Amino acid sequence: MTPQVDSISSDSELPATTDVVVIGGGIIGVATALTLAERGIAVVLCEKGIIAGEQSCRNWGWVRQQGRDHRELPLMVESTRLWEAMDARVGCATGFVQCGVVYLEETEQDVSARETWLEHARPYGVDSRIISAAEANELLPGSTKHWAGALYTRSDGRAEPSIAAPAMARAAQAKGAIILENTAVRGIETTTGAVSTVVTEKGSVKCSSVVLAGGMWSGLFCKSIDLTLPQLGVISSVLRTRPIPDGPELSASAPGVSFRKRLDGGYSIAETRGPTIVEIVPNSFRFGKIFLPLAWLARAHLRPRLSRRFLDEWQQSRRWSLDGISPFETTRILDPEPLSGALDRARKNLAETFPFFNQLEVAESWAGLIDATPDAIPVISAVDALPGLFLATGFSGHGFGIGPAAGQLAADLVTGNTPLVDPTPFRFSRFSDGTPIRPVVAP
Repeated sequence: MTPQVDSISSDSELPATTDVVVIGGGIIGVATALTLAERGIAVVLCEKGIIAGEQSCRNWGWVRQQGRDHRELPLMVESTRLWEAMDARVGCATGFVQCGVVYLEETEQDVSARETWLEHARPYGVDSRIISAAEANELLPGSTKHWAGALYTRSDGRAEPSIAAPAMARAAQAKGAIILENTAVRGIETTTGAVSTVVTEKGSVKCSSVVLAGGMWSGLFCKSIDLTLPQLGVISSVLRTRPIPDGPELSASAPGVSFRKRLDGGYSIAETRGPTIVEIVPNSFRFGKIFLPLAWLARAHLRPRLSRRFLDEWQQSRRWSLDGISPFETTRILDPEPLSGALDRARKNLAETFPFFNQLEVAESWAGLIDATPDAIPVISAVDALPGLFLATGFSGHGFGIGPAAGQLAADLVTGNTPLVDPTPFRFSRFSDGTPIRPVVAP
């Protein structure tokens, strides 16, 4: 089922011209639109469904620096700074709280792996540290397990996925952005080899730049304009509980389960460090070779599954007329079934580890489809083959926390401003210029 998301007042009129069109109304797209609007750039955001209707409302809600790939860390450090000021920036609550994040470990070997990550992270100024078993039990009392130690980052936190992106979208509108829901973009037209027009189901808008922030849909859109974006989907299932009085504020990950407190006093809970369901689809064969290093690193947890999605994607149109219905109009919101086995295991693991949660009541559960790249870091980049097109996609399950800074970086690239961080690791060309693909599997 789709989690309930704050609504916005969608604009109704597509202008004839604008400076930038953003495709996709997840947190990356709205953060990009907000930044552009704040800079006085005319921007139109087109979302085929509703703002934050897919993975941007279905993620865990963590805003974490710890455990990040070192290539993402500079961007995540900046994003944490942006989250700290977000409520004031948008004029309402986004649910951001610096509650701290802890990774609990059962063995000295696992603690050692965290220490290795910490050595790589220190140059970026994060306040992460290794804590003892006694400190871990002070942070999260009542555990039935003896921890060997933990990785703890006091400045990490959480925000509320169901309200954060809509709040940013409304703030962007207040700054002059036009936000159109239920408005699928069918394609791009060019003049002398550069972006000149975006064609939507509601008409066309002339523009000089396009930012594709389409999440799991980005690969299909790219294919329709003869670009190859290696992208596969991973199902992530989450449940939320009814309010639990006096529960822990800290967000925590332990073998088998992760949890974080919600604004309403309940918790979002998911299975971690367990089986990862990867559905076999036609692109699994198309991109099998480039994803092989990532699959090998995660081989102990990967569980390939053949489902109806293979047939659905096999039958999906790869080309369509810009004056006809596109696949983005036939499926407005991706809403996969949650994996009941994963959620049952998460509940069991949580109750066994923290008996405090024995009496939790499940309010609802859902699943989302995470858009993964072969090296598990995003693409935030101009496209050399099509001047005026920029990608901000492939966040591999890390997009919510990193969203504000990713949107600012995308806006920097569009406007030619000094980039917030070095964009080199996120360039689109890394998948085609012979750069070795080196994924890092971080928890």
